[in-house]
Amino acid sequence: MGFAASILIALGLAMDAFAVSLGVATGGQVSDRRSKFRLSFHFGIFQMMMTILGWLAGNTIHNLIADFDHWVAMALLGYVGGNMIRSGLKMDRVCYRSNPSKGGILVMLSIATSLDALAVGLSMAILAVPVFVPAILIGVVTSALSAFGLLAGDRLGMKFGKQMEVLGGIILLGIGVRILASHLL
Repeated sequence: MGFAASILIALGLAMDAFAVSLGVATGGQVSDRRSKFRLSFHFGIFQMMMTILGWLAGNTIHNLIADFDHWVAMALLGYVGGNMIRSGLKMDRVCYRSNPSKGGILVMLSIATSLDALAVGLSMAILAVPVFVPAILIGVVTSALSAFGLLAGDRLGMKFGKQMEVLGGIILLGIGVRILASHLL
C-alpha cells in the first residue's frame, strides 16, 4: 500500500472523529487545552490501535464483529448525542454537562469512532499489507482533524450557544444512523 493510499484511508477514517469533535465542542463541554488534547489524542490512539488490532485479528474475529459493530457504534453515539440534545434543550445553563474528554464517555466515543479502523485493519490483513506505517498515519491524521474539529466547534459554540449543542447532538446521532444504515443496507 502506497503513501497516498494510506493518507486517503486515514482521511476517510478520521471523518467520524472530526465530526464527533466538532459536535462535542459546539456544546462547550471541552473548553480547555488539556481536554481538547486528551480527546484528540485518544481518538488518534484508538484509531491507530484498532487498525493494528484488526490486522492482528485477521479473518478470525471478523465474522464475530461484523454482525454487531454497527449496533455498538449507534448505541454509543446515540447515548452521547442524546445527552447533548437533552442538555441543549434545557432552559437553564446549569444542566447535565459531562466532559466527554474524561472517563467512560471518552472511551465510548473513542471506540465508536474507531470501529471502522478495525475493519480496515482486517482488510489489510486479508490483503497481506504491512500495517504499522498506515496505522501511524491513521492515528496522526485522526488526532489532527479531531483537534481542528474541536477548535472550529468551540468557536461555533461561543457564537451560537445552546443551539450548537443541540446541533452537535444531532450530528452525533446522524453519524450513528449513517453507520447503522451503511451496514444494514
